Amino acid sequence: MSVDKPTPTPAPAASQDEPWDLLVVGGGTAGIVGAKTAAQLGARVLLVERERTGGDCLWTGCVPSKALLAAAGVAADARNGHRFGIAVTDLSVDFAKVMDHVRASIQHIAPADSVEALEGASVSVRTATARFTGPDSAEVDGSPVRFRQALVATGASSAVPPIPGLGDIDHLTSDTLWGLSDLPTELVILGGGSIGCELGQAFVRLGSKVSVVEGAPTILPREDPLAAAELTRALVEDGIDLHTGSGVARVESTAPGSGVLHLESGKQVPFSCLLVAVGRAPRTSGIGLAAAGVEVDDRGFVQVDPLLRTSSPRIWAAGDLTGHPQFTHTAGVHASLAASNAILGVRRKADPAVVPRVIFTDPEVAAVGLDTGTIGRGLRTVDWPHSHVDRAVASGAIGGFTRLVVDKRGHILGATVVGPRAGETLGELTLAITRGLTTRDLAGVMHAYPTYNDGPWNAAVSDVRAQLARPTTQRALSALARARAWWVRRDR
Repeated sequence: MSVDKPTPTPAPAASQDEPWDLLVVGGGTAGIVGAKTAAQLGARVLLVERERTGGDCLWTGCVPSKALLAAAGVAADARNGHRFGIAVTDLSVDFAKVMDHVRASIQHIAPADSVEALEGASVSVRTATARFTGPDSAEVDGSPVRFRQALVATGASSAVPPIPGLGDIDHLTSDTLWGLSDLPTELVILGGGSIGCELGQAFVRLGSKVSVVEGAPTILPREDPLAAAELTRALVEDGIDLHTGSGVARVESTAPGSGVLHLESGKQVPFSCLLVAVGRAPRTSGIGLAAAGVEVDDRGFVQVDPLLRTSSPRIWAAGDLTGHPQFTHTAGVHASLAASNAILGVRRKADPAVVPRVIFTDPEVAAVGLDTGTIGRGLRTVDWPHSHVDRAVASGAIGGFTRLVVDKRGHILGATVVGPRAGETLGELTLAITRGLTTRDLAGVMHAYPTYNDGPWNAAVSDVRAQLARPTTQRALSALARARAWWVRRDR
């Protein structure tokens, strides 16, 4: 049975002088979702984007990086086929065709985020620059615009740290990387977070010599240490040279685009191509936030309350510029909340505590809820190694694990999963945390066999069995069994 998609409610006709119900500044994920949500609620919406709709996720982030990782994964599988008795003797990588695949992936998805798609959803779109001039006014390419509510969704861009010499040398960021036409021979990545690890693994598998430099003691410093250790092992096996625990003192140029990183430890790391991946900074300067009464913190992030309202009562914000977790799914969900609050006057709150996150390396690292590496009082962890997950054994991918954080009553409060398809596995655990489910609830659900989801399921089953093995529980069960036996004998 087919189900028709709901048709957006057309906005009421209005004169050019009438204020817009919602002005959206920025056409990335947050802007697109916020604008479409408001338009579907019957609002007159104007979205202003200075470059191209779709945002970083489509053009320079999620989509191209996953397309590149897919190509790199094929190369890695070919090289490692000997583990399964399959030998590939003549493997070559045509980097130009790899990048063609990346661009084709972008172009396949782009129409969903296009100006035409927005206009089809009753959103008016201007390709222009917007700047606030007051709490209910703005200029769009110099022309005055009034609004009843506004949503700021300008996102973030790659941060560049103030390292001596870095500004004097050509370097790449995750925003500019996609213009490469040749495979770098000696790539050094500054930053061992999610972006650095994903791109580092992609390029080493495609044939680059790759080094990753991270000032923290380990890569993925914000994740469970066990997860960082598992990914460290995988990256080293791929051939990446990891330098952790020492910052960069200075950058020395030796030729156009090439140079040497001088680490604080005294080590020197040469490169023919440098990629800076140390985080992202909000795009909040130059858009008139002060004139609108919108406050930002000392790093430039827009300050919002739980409703996603800024310090200016008519103006809302969502996405990477708010300081909330910088993920596409966060931007979309928060933008929908903000638009609903603005247009309907409801008071739906954003919950930054349960935000799933995935690092799309091999193995994937996925986490949600409470930190599984540092647990609080009254909590415990439940671990299940993927060497005991039959799908992982059959696939030759036993290095991962599942770790749950549970409270005294067995409620699941946090999770980390490392392994193939960990991002898909995380959905079930995110639902469990959001809905207040226990390990008993999860253990009681039938799971298809064999899947990678057996990791969380087996972890839950092991926790329930451990609870049943407690002396008090055992005594109660024994008493119940004796009572049942007595009743059966009496019934004869």
